[in-house]
Amino acid sequence: MKKLASIFMILSLSGCFDDTADIKAHIAKVQADTPRHIEPIPSIPEFNHFDYSAGSLRSPFDAPRPEAIQEKVQQMSGCLSPDPRRRKQPLEKFSLSDLVMRGTLGELGITWALVEASDATLHRVAVGNYLGLYNGRITEVNQNNVKVIELIPDGAGCWVERETVVAMVDSNAEGQRK
Repeated sequence: MKKLASIFMILSLSGCFDDTADIKAHIAKVQADTPRHIEPIPSIPEFNHFDYSAGSLRSPFDAPRPEAIQEKVQQMSGCLSPDPRRRKQPLEKFSLSDLVMRGTLGELGITWALVEASDATLHRVAVGNYLGLYNGRITEVNQNNVKVIELIPDGAGCWVERETVVAMVDSNAEGQRK
């Protein structure tokens, strides 16, 4: 056992030597490659003071004067506009391009359309229901399509009616396309 310990000590001590030439060469190379000149910090542009002159005007966080609101209402009084108090229906969160008519149901003179939304839910709708992003009201349901009147903003504060059709899609033909 003593022989083994002494052999181990001799081997471990033989690993310690004074030859550090490779470390010194590496340090010299790094010092030679390092630039001695450092770029100066860029100068900070001088601050130009801006005097806020809108302090006497109405704050954007305050409610407008009642007269200003009344003028806007009178300006838009002759225009079409959607009812802001009407409760939104489930299919009004989908674009008409994301809705597909899958079929119809009928009972006692009422015809319902089965409309599938892009989230794969099926909805039963009839004349008077709303769908689409632009307050689309269903005006006609037949076996081939659903006719919808949408209210599209005209950019001047009024709304314009536009008739759109959601057509029936044959599920067999759709399966062959995929």
